[in-house]
Amino acid sequence: MIKFRYRYFIFTVIIFLIELYIAVFVHDEIIRPYIGDLLVVILIHCLLRSFLNKSVQSIAISTLLFSYTVEILQYLNIVEILGFKDSKLARILIGTNFSWIDILSYTIGIALVLLIEKMINNKSRHILSRQK
Repeated sequence: MIKFRYRYFIFTVIIFLIELYIAVFVHDEIIRPYIGDLLVVILIHCLLRSFLNKSVQSIAISTLLFSYTVEILQYLNIVEILGFKDSKLARILIGTNFSWIDILSYTIGIALVLLIEKMINNKSRHILSRQK
């Protein structure tokens, strides 16, 4: 069930640093809200792939469902319900505003993950078949 994948962990750290940079220094209307959301699902996927020995598809679906759940909890004002409305950290991590665009960003992010994973898998198969 657990298998450490160094490459995915490195991608996790890199994407986390990019997300951190966006959160601290980018205050625009495109990169921070949309690219940030797209990258966060890739970040979560890479983090899970760093440690879990599960299929790409199962981790991608789990990541997407988790992201959708967080977005639905934002719609339900979970931060206020839990009494964290004055917590800046909770408001940043959980979020406070439901958006269909966020749902779309998450979906596009996971679609990119699946596409890239498929391309990598096909390339690996091609290399292995040449070695035989």
